[in-house]
Amino acid sequence: MKLGLLAGAGPFPVRVAEAARRAGHEIFVVCLRGFGEPADFEPFPHVEERLGAGGSIIQHMKREGVTHVVLAGRVKRPSMLALLPDVWTAKAMARVGVAIFSGDDALFRAVAQVLGEEGFEIISPQSLIEDSTAAEAGLLVGSEPDATARADILRGIQTLRCLAPLDVGQAVVVQQGLVLGIEAVEGTDALIARAGDLRREGPGGVLVKLAKTDQEMRIDAPVVGPVTVAGAKSAGLRGIAIEAGRTILAERTATLQAAEAAGIFVLAVDPERFTA
Repeated sequence: MKLGLLAGAGPFPVRVAEAARRAGHEIFVVCLRGFGEPADFEPFPHVEERLGAGGSIIQHMKREGVTHVVLAGRVKRPSMLALLPDVWTAKAMARVGVAIFSGDDALFRAVAQVLGEEGFEIISPQSLIEDSTAAEAGLLVGSEPDATARADILRGIQTLRCLAPLDVGQAVVVQQGLVLGIEAVEGTDALIARAGDLRREGPGGVLVKLAKTDQEMRIDAPVVGPVTVAGAKSAGLRGIAIEAGRTILAERTATLQAAEAAGIFVLAVDPERFTA
């Protein structure tokens, strides 16, 4: 297959490109201006396009013979004014309607629909990278969480499951039973920083990051990486709980090494079976 990579911010898209090449796939990268760094993709055929130039992006991929598309990296949802949609993008937005103004799940399902209508098959980045998720529940690094930490994790799971039908957030920070913050449009890193400002005396809190119940996992799987760990350390958190099989470890080795050095546990959980 010829793979088209829509690359946002962070190191993860480069890792996806490298994994695809190792697997023998031809790859063409569209670096999204203002998010991805074109210099990071010098080893690969690539172009840079702005997010609102959907028509040009589609033309580039079709001209290159792309058959499958993978999306990776952080992209902040722009305002309509900042997006400046071209004709193709404006027509696509009209086709998907209110999804453009809905939560992330609805938006990403709409993106998948539009790309499918153009003849592309969407694949997930985690399907290209071996061991990108924790296959089974269990402790990945650090000390086994004590009763207080496990209660915080359970509280986080319950909170996120209640919010999932509203398409709000993938992450929550809980300390000593108190929800210090819930991820919204600001993203996980900003959530952690905000929770750090609100932390209480005593045992540190826990970041819980799960996929939503009906999340579009090919496009918007939850991700943690070294930056997450660094933020957790600065915020005084003592643990990170991720969903087994569904949360991506963007740089698995570096992430777990950083957590171990920081004294932060990383626990993979099955949300439906976890108990305090």
